[in-house]
Amino acid sequence: MNAPKTPAPRAKPIVLVPACNRVLGQHPFYVAGKKYLDFVRLAGCQPLVVPSAEPEDLDALLDLADGVLLTGSPSNVHPSHFGEEVYDAQLPLDVDRDAWTLPLIPLALARGMPFFAICRGFQEANVALGGSLYQAVQEVAGQHDHRAVNDAPAEVQYATAHEVAVAPGGVLSGIVEAGSIRVNSLHGQGVNRLAAGLRVEARAPDGLVEAFSVDASKGFNLCVQWHPEWQAATNPVSMRLARAFGVACQTFRETRSAPQRDPDR
Repeated sequence: MNAPKTPAPRAKPIVLVPACNRVLGQHPFYVAGKKYLDFVRLAGCQPLVVPSAEPEDLDALLDLADGVLLTGSPSNVHPSHFGEEVYDAQLPLDVDRDAWTLPLIPLALARGMPFFAICRGFQEANVALGGSLYQAVQEVAGQHDHRAVNDAPAEVQYATAHEVAVAPGGVLSGIVEAGSIRVNSLHGQGVNRLAAGLRVEARAPDGLVEAFSVDASKGFNLCVQWHPEWQAATNPVSMRLARAFGVACQTFRETRSAPQRDPDR
């Protein structure tokens, strides 16, 4: 009598992670922060770092994927994408990342593909969908300074800085099951005009949008201004976010790979 076969392990969902552009020494490099890739792995998924892409390649790239995660970065979205001039030329930009992530965002959301965006990615999503940013939140009347302490150790920079009020009945509320959570804060820019069709998921004490989702997308999506990827394995809220994203990616993978029923049968 043959022994029962051990079921083959389920293939992990593939999550696209766009790279940033850096010059190290005298040479250009594509880079992706390890903490973001670790966050994808905590979600039970396999990260696929994409250095860059031409517009005509975006659909083919998305055909490979079961989710998209947009990382944070020291760089900012170029303000020309929301109709402004550069306010502080000393702040880093990444126009090469802008060139393909901004058109990628609406394509992924239109597919209902699970989508998670962090810090710069959060700002990219708002701009890609028609919103604008404060280029210096700390200089806006009524807003707090959300930047990290310069030259402080990472443990200090990424320590929890303030609470955010979680909007009831939203995506974030359903994940964290709390009316407020404490988050870190390392950003000098932030949402000014929220793009049409976006739902506010959380606000900082000064009213600044800290999380939003896209109502029109039929898939899981959440964009957050803070950094849940920092030491995520020891942070219960971060783990809830990672698991929610991972479950959505697995479901997306299984749904699209399921055999299609013949409607005439």
